[in-house]
Amino acid sequence: MTKTWQIAPDWPGRESLARCLRVSPIVAQLLHQRNLGDPDVARRFLQPSLNDLAEPSSLPGATAAADRICRAVRDHEKIVIYGDYDVDGLTATAILWHCLKLAGAEADFYVPHRLEEGYGLNTQAITNLIDQGARLIITVDCGISAVEPAKVAAAAGVDLIVTDHHLIDSDLPVCHSIVHPSLPGSCYPYRELSGAGVAFKLAWLLAQRFTVADGSVPKTPAANGSGIRVSGSFREFLVSATGLVGLGTVADVVPLTGENRVLAAFGLKGLANSSQPGLQALLESAGLTSAKLDAYDIGFKLAPRLNAAGRMGHAQLALELLTRASSARSAKIADYLAKQNVQRRKVEKKILDEAIQQITERGLDKSDTRAIVLASRGWHAGVIGIVASRIVDRYHRPTVMIALEDGTGQGSARSIPGFNICEAFHACARWLDRFGGHAMAAGLAISADNIEPFTQAFSEYAQQQLTLAHLQQQLHIDAMASLDMVTEELLLDLNRLAPFGQGNRRPIFTTEGCTVLDEPRCVGKGGQTLQFAVARDGTTRKCVAFRKANLLKKLSTCKKVSLAYRPILNDFNGYRTVDLQIEDMQFSQT
Repeated sequence: MTKTWQIAPDWPGRESLARCLRVSPIVAQLLHQRNLGDPDVARRFLQPSLNDLAEPSSLPGATAAADRICRAVRDHEKIVIYGDYDVDGLTATAILWHCLKLAGAEADFYVPHRLEEGYGLNTQAITNLIDQGARLIITVDCGISAVEPAKVAAAAGVDLIVTDHHLIDSDLPVCHSIVHPSLPGSCYPYRELSGAGVAFKLAWLLAQRFTVADGSVPKTPAANGSGIRVSGSFREFLVSATGLVGLGTVADVVPLTGENRVLAAFGLKGLANSSQPGLQALLESAGLTSAKLDAYDIGFKLAPRLNAAGRMGHAQLALELLTRASSARSAKIADYLAKQNVQRRKVEKKILDEAIQQITERGLDKSDTRAIVLASRGWHAGVIGIVASRIVDRYHRPTVMIALEDGTGQGSARSIPGFNICEAFHACARWLDRFGGHAMAAGLAISADNIEPFTQAFSEYAQQQLTLAHLQQQLHIDAMASLDMVTEELLLDLNRLAPFGQGNRRPIFTTEGCTVLDEPRCVGKGGQTLQFAVARDGTTRKCVAFRKANLLKKLSTCKKVSLAYRPILNDFNGYRTVDLQIEDMQFSQT
């Protein structure tokens, strides 16, 4: 799909801010574009500190939850942590489990089967946990819409604590306490925490309650741990847990701003230096044992391995890896997850090919299409969410993928900027059994008989909400640059903005009127990657364009090409070069 380039104009104040912060003018401009033009605000962004995190007791519901958890630990009640099967849920579960075990609690965990139970709390699982002796159930990364399961727990006299970060519906579950940064009336300064971030804040408050001056664990928790400096084993635990919270935060694609930026920045360091057997085995499996980790490593190397367990089967193994697995057991699990991830890729490709065929046959690739809804028997429900993302990347339309089996459908949806997928599901709720998620990603359950009327209702809603401007994919370019400006020194300066991700994307530059050197070629698996070199004003740069083999002929015959790219440092056999990772190209014959 052709993209419209939106090139940010030069900011007049960038030279002044650059001198103040001792950064390059380009970095100063990038800070301004991120609403960080104030020098003091920019400094805090460039130098994230754990001191910038809000006191955990200020998180809505955290104090009441900590009170109840401390009582359960004191009275030796059985505590069960009920998590989600994605990386955010798994890491959140692991954080709270490690904290409770350190406090001497009788704690266990439960994660539902993605295909058999679906997302979130379900009444049967709650009933089973109560029958097995649970006296306190704590959700992580789920539960904010679990009205019926909360009633089941209450009727059995079992307390339920919900910790979540997902969109709050009009009806909240009636339970002991709810820990959520966006509860009605909340004054919490940062609303974008991941599920792992919420769990970390609660664990931090618990660590304050259980710590004393010499670092030992008191038999009776402190009545109010707010403001207590954590020491001893609990301090070591929190430092280690930053690796888990960083993993969950980056993997869940929440904005890497504010507290999330702090947690991700320290989490990447904690992850690389973790002594936990499961994380060490995961890093070794991904070939990252000696590397300095960045958000890309989590998003494309670590998270897919952990997610593969839940997508292809049961996430219980991935959770065991992050909690109680020994070194030998961790190595076996990590190897299994790597193989599951390979299998997931094969299944994903097959479904993607079938989905594209459906789109073509039904004419959904036309310019007047506002939304895409696809359903099929035989599709793997654990993989369709990834495929939905691929469809959005290709067609830039809100997309719902539904896997059908025995008269019911399990769906995953992905959206585009300007279209809240959860609000769309609310508008079509009469056709859905259940749904939930974020503005940009959500899940649903639906009867096969309701797919056709849902498709019509969803498409009509999209028709009303989306304009042609929404459907035109925009490429936001941060600055124009000459090739000689793109140096290793600039890359080192740009890395001060890392970690990159949602809300703080890796910068994109453009250079116009480049000459293509020699003959471009296709390389890589399946020949889908373009490789070529360009020159402008005496400077040359090598270029790599992933999944753009279809542009080979046009690139080979053009006279000039304008490039939109991310500069990257290529370190091969000890020889370092600055190359260009191409995002888009515009061709000229003159």
